[in-house]
Amino acid sequence: MSETRRSIASTVSVTGIGLHTGAQVTATLGPAPSGSGIVFRRVDVADAPDIPARLAAVHDTDRRLVLGSAEVNVGTVEHLLAAAAGLGIDDLTVEVDGPELPSGDGSALAFAEALTSAEPAEQEGTVQHIAVRAPFTVHAGDTRYLIAPSGALHLTVAIDFDHAAVGRQAASIELTPASFLQELAGARTFGFRHEVTVLQERGLARGASTDNAVALEPDGQASAPLRWPDEFARHKALDLLGDLALLGGRLRAEIVAMRPGHTRNVELARTIERTALSTTPPVMGIQEILGVLPHRYPFLLVDRIVHTEPGKRIVGIKNVTMNEPFFPGHFPDHPVMPGVLIVEAMAQTGGMLLLGQVDDTEGKIVYFMSIDDVKFRKPVIPGDQLRFELEMLRFRGKTCHMQGVAYVDGQPVAEAKMMAAIVDR
Repeated sequence: MSETRRSIASTVSVTGIGLHTGAQVTATLGPAPSGSGIVFRRVDVADAPDIPARLAAVHDTDRRLVLGSAEVNVGTVEHLLAAAAGLGIDDLTVEVDGPELPSGDGSALAFAEALTSAEPAEQEGTVQHIAVRAPFTVHAGDTRYLIAPSGALHLTVAIDFDHAAVGRQAASIELTPASFLQELAGARTFGFRHEVTVLQERGLARGASTDNAVALEPDGQASAPLRWPDEFARHKALDLLGDLALLGGRLRAEIVAMRPGHTRNVELARTIERTALSTTPPVMGIQEILGVLPHRYPFLLVDRIVHTEPGKRIVGIKNVTMNEPFFPGHFPDHPVMPGVLIVEAMAQTGGMLLLGQVDDTEGKIVYFMSIDDVKFRKPVIPGDQLRFELEMLRFRGKTCHMQGVAYVDGQPVAEAKMMAAIVDR
């Protein structure tokens, strides 16, 4: 796959019925500036905010992937995201005039054909590669993922359904644009006929038909001839690819998924985001942080800001080394980072989020007023990299409520709720 960023050269539209809403919708796919990623825009809603195809925008994962908020969202985006990932499209605008993307025939084929006809085009900018550093597993209920480093993205998906047309099956693919088009794009969604009424009562599957899904009949048959004997496993791999596209970069990993689904796929993506190596440059390096925070050695405890959504969320990094000034006196024979300093580092990251709400950062400072519900899950030792994820819960006047979690290798080590205020220096 090309190592340069790619968008498309022209605009193209896909029209059809939404699988779950039953709405007639048109999605218009267009070029996007380098580095913008994939962005959805509801053109039928006045002043609707752009919705980035990122993990932070996930709103719902029940039977489909929905991005946005309770007020403005767009649903069933996984097939388009899979098509973009499979074809190596990094930057794309998607304008949609309804609450859901059109379903096509239940696969990603309509989107893949549209993107291909719009002529994928290289553009300047750095491709973000996301590489898994070491093997690990993720278990949730009866879903299991095995993840290992790889020079490419290789997906293997196994499923097991109590239906004669499905049974146990597995599909495996190494992702390239050619293999995606030939082996994955056309795999259709499927569902049990007897579930339709229950799903429709929940507001789902209102546009479902044998035109956009393969129905599994009570007599053990499928409603249409299959395109591959393992088409259902391939479709699950297609969904997994679309969900992993929320990482916002080109993933390099070997992933074996057993009984995957949208909710678990998103949890997997979040774990990968917290543990993988990324080529994306930091949003703020140490020099920029020094220009905002008043702290200095030995009490500056944030090294990088790697992600920020103003007024919503921030992610910071602290590399813990044996040279930290607190280790000689804190359990010197068994070096463990003091829990209060983990919380302090989390608070400093949160202070960066809060100061992003004001124009005059030089004239302001953040004081924390309370820290509640603090929990320490695991010790932090030299060699660990702390990842702080903070979400702004409420901001009124000059006071902010935040919730933060600290991770090491994707596992939570500490969490807390905080209240802070911006005051004049």
